[in-house]
Amino acid sequence: MAISIKQINKSFGQFQALQNINVEIKDGELTALLGQSGCGKTTLLRIIAGLETATSGQILFDQQDVTGLSAKQRDIGFVFQHYALFRNMTVADNISFGLRMKPKAVRLSEQEIQAKVKNLLSLIQLEHIGKRYPDQLSGGQRQRVALARAIATEPRVLLLDEPFGALDAKVRKDLRRWLRDFHKEINLTSIFVTHDQDEALEVADKIILMNEGKIEQIGTPEQVYKQPKSYFAAQFLGDMNLLDGYIHNGVLHIDSFQQKVVQTQSAHVVVYVRPHEMAVSKKVIENSIKGKITRVHTTGPTIQLEVHHIKNGPIELSISYTQFEQEQFVVGDEVYMQPLLLNFFLQDELVEFMI
Repeated sequence: MAISIKQINKSFGQFQALQNINVEIKDGELTALLGQSGCGKTTLLRIIAGLETATSGQILFDQQDVTGLSAKQRDIGFVFQHYALFRNMTVADNISFGLRMKPKAVRLSEQEIQAKVKNLLSLIQLEHIGKRYPDQLSGGQRQRVALARAIATEPRVLLLDEPFGALDAKVRKDLRRWLRDFHKEINLTSIFVTHDQDEALEVADKIILMNEGKIEQIGTPEQVYKQPKSYFAAQFLGDMNLLDGYIHNGVLHIDSFQQKVVQTQSAHVVVYVRPHEMAVSKKVIENSIKGKITRVHTTGPTIQLEVHHIKNGPIELSISYTQFEQEQFVVGDEVYMQPLLLNFFLQDELVEFMI
């Protein structure tokens, strides 16, 4: 089912929580509402669900205006951060709860309900725990049960509010991969709220990046990461080094590093370079930025270097373990850095070019 969000505004007294939100979500898309705490993403999700009323604007499901309909009338499947499972019910009874609450005229037979619960337990890969109670499950298992319960009644859309927020890092990572595969299986238009950029980048088909009640950018994970439309989008998605620079006579200057650019007007700019987009060596590199290593730490297959620059402070670099072994970087080494890809902001407008 396609969802259209048109000119949605929401005020709580004098506080404007959402401002002119316009979004189109395609049928079957898995969309992330991403942003910092308090940016309005959960409020927007609740308005889509019918759990909150917008001050103005429209919500359409397949071009049908559902703005005035209740959550029940909208036929929504909702998954909360803390599962909201019934502790006195078994896993199977939790999943079947919505099916048993349907009016008698449209309710499935007991045999059909049991068959559906069995299929859902298989879908969430928990066939063996149907008779257990929520307190006997791990956090990851509870969240999968909550998802199965939400889709048991075959809702038109699935909404998830910080679905993995209460889980530890390892379980979150495993469940992200599982959710992606799960969504392919059910092919249900789904929207999830998260403040975790890695989660959004890994799982979503589309990211809606929000900031202070407004939409900063909408696009695929690759688009919002590689082609940010604002300074906020650039710094929020992924690690980033901010470097002060200036343009004079068509040349960008960052300390002793220079690069010709199309922009000819003299101006101060903020340059951003991601940690993996900087070449670094202890050998002197002409036309480079000089600094001193203040920290070396391992993050799995890569090595992170923190380099102090006299004007820009700490600069984060990411290098391969092979290069680290070859050059034997240690704290205190003077190194020379050269950007491999430059992006800079001129009056908050992104300008991108390859070196």
